[in-house]
Amino acid sequence: MEESSQDVSQMTSQQVLCDPAERKSRKRLSTLKIFIIALSFAYFSKALTGTYMKSSVTQIERRFDLSSTHVGLIDGSFEMGNLLFLAVVSHFGAQLHRPRLIAAGCLLMAVGALLTGLTHFFMGFYKYDTVIQVLQSSNVSIPACVDPLKTVDMPEIQIEPSVEGNKGCERESSSHMWIYVFLGNALRGIGETPVTPLGISYIDDFAKAENSPFYIACLQTITLLGPMFGFLLGSYCAKLYVDVGYVDMESVTITPKDSRWVGAWWLGFLISSSLLLVSSIPFWFLPRSLPKQGDETDTPTPPSLTLDGAESAQSSNQTIKLTEIAKGFLPSLKRLLGTPTYFLFLCAAILKFNSFIGLLTFKAKYMEQQFGQSASRANFLIGVLNLPAVAVGIFLGGLLMRRYKLSVVSGAQLSFATSFMGYLLLLLQFGTKCDNRPVAGLTVSYNGTQSVSYNGEMLFSDCNRDCSCSPNEWDPVCSDSGITYVSPCMAGCLDSSGRGKNTVFHNCSCASTSYPPGSSTSARLGQCPHAKDCSRSFTSYMAVSVLSSFINSLGATPGYMVIIRCITPDLKSLALGIQTLVTRTLGGIPAPVYFGALIDSTCLKWSIKKCGGKGACRIYDSNMYR
Repeated sequence: MEESSQDVSQMTSQQVLCDPAERKSRKRLSTLKIFIIALSFAYFSKALTGTYMKSSVTQIERRFDLSSTHVGLIDGSFEMGNLLFLAVVSHFGAQLHRPRLIAAGCLLMAVGALLTGLTHFFMGFYKYDTVIQVLQSSNVSIPACVDPLKTVDMPEIQIEPSVEGNKGCERESSSHMWIYVFLGNALRGIGETPVTPLGISYIDDFAKAENSPFYIACLQTITLLGPMFGFLLGSYCAKLYVDVGYVDMESVTITPKDSRWVGAWWLGFLISSSLLLVSSIPFWFLPRSLPKQGDETDTPTPPSLTLDGAESAQSSNQTIKLTEIAKGFLPSLKRLLGTPTYFLFLCAAILKFNSFIGLLTFKAKYMEQQFGQSASRANFLIGVLNLPAVAVGIFLGGLLMRRYKLSVVSGAQLSFATSFMGYLLLLLQFGTKCDNRPVAGLTVSYNGTQSVSYNGEMLFSDCNRDCSCSPNEWDPVCSDSGITYVSPCMAGCLDSSGRGKNTVFHNCSCASTSYPPGSSTSARLGQCPHAKDCSRSFTSYMAVSVLSSFINSLGATPGYMVIIRCITPDLKSLALGIQTLVTRTLGGIPAPVYFGALIDSTCLKWSIKKCGGKGACRIYDSNMYR
């Protein structure tokens, strides 16, 4: 018996080695897996770059002195690039060489990320408004409460020239350099167009029907490592000063928690550009088509299981003319939108994508303003808490589809239930808040009573009216009473000690009038921290946020598979392309803009550009922002 079993095993091995069909079958399977691995890395790279852009929104906003509405428009330029080419690439790309189109898209994304990062080197050093200048001696006292016109005899204090006298202000402030960031982001959007629809349809065409949901779930799960590392990269770069390596860090008087701080936003774009370039290489060498996974013969995949018979056309050596393909575009689009299930899911995806993009774009900014977190810490927490929960949810959703073999109806029900529960949890976040920081003249009066004001005249009081302060200044100082003042001048400070970040202002007349009586008249650089109970609110906020992310993502894969399975095979690529096109057009483009406009409406103090006009917001009304 043992000899017979050995003979059988030897015969099986010989069949594997000698049977050409068996070798080709294994080769096809490995080629499909190579494609899935390469596509996973491409998804990882593009997701890392996209989320890094989201994590750098506040850095770009401050570096280019823009409003949230403006930076939302820049963020939406990625979707604008998709709008131009997505429908065409999805339709024509299905009948051309899909792997090479994906390779070209990755290469174009690398160029766009490189252009965005190189913008930093076209600009001068970052200059922020402050009364503290680089002093050669720590013994020099800075009298904040003085008339600026009388400081000409004090060489250590450098006063910026007025707007009228600053003839070269437009060039020096690099007011139009943000256009390069806009163009680079748009190039990324154009390059991303073939990756998603053509990659997913390629897998679904040549994988077994029962394996396709699992492969796509694995692909999306691995893809979510990109956003996680994107936010972690954003966290690291936000810690580094924007001009790191070029300036003496001892001369920098602001900290990462300051609303004027700008991190090394450009560094992450150079790194992500390199990753995108590497991800494009394997696709140049992958075949145009593969036989269906599991086939034991060399028979090509039937036209009914491919996209518009592209592989059948290749096997018969027929040349596909683009004009002939274009004639079928409008009829295919009409058939697609005429599918009720697809149209309903498309409308639901638009609403969900609006919410998702708006929250993702400004989530880190919300954590900064509402809970006093630095941009680095906010990005880090999103990367290590929210995104792993999303990855687990997507993977479990695909596992449920495969294990229980959910039908189209069951998948749609699961997707709806998880979305509804996720939004209910999202509403709980309104109960987690922190009160406004006490800022004299903005959120409290100078005697400490609660008062929110949008009027610049409220910044002045009897204690600083003789100081000739500018209402446009923003160089906050914190008094021992816990009240923040917009500037040392607004605090009525007469002298100072220390150097750089350790500068302490003394004899501040406004601090002596604040509550409680008898408080110290000194103030140190920077805003006062939030109250202690704010940390507990932040913990509750993060717990609800992570749970909401998990529940929402649990229905992502079932919803995705419903879209694929409710339409005919020849429309799969077009359906995925139209879904991406419509959701990004009606969600990805307007959502950052109107979310940014709503955020701007809660601003209490704007920076003023050198040439006049509003710049970036320095402080928001926390209650209105929430």
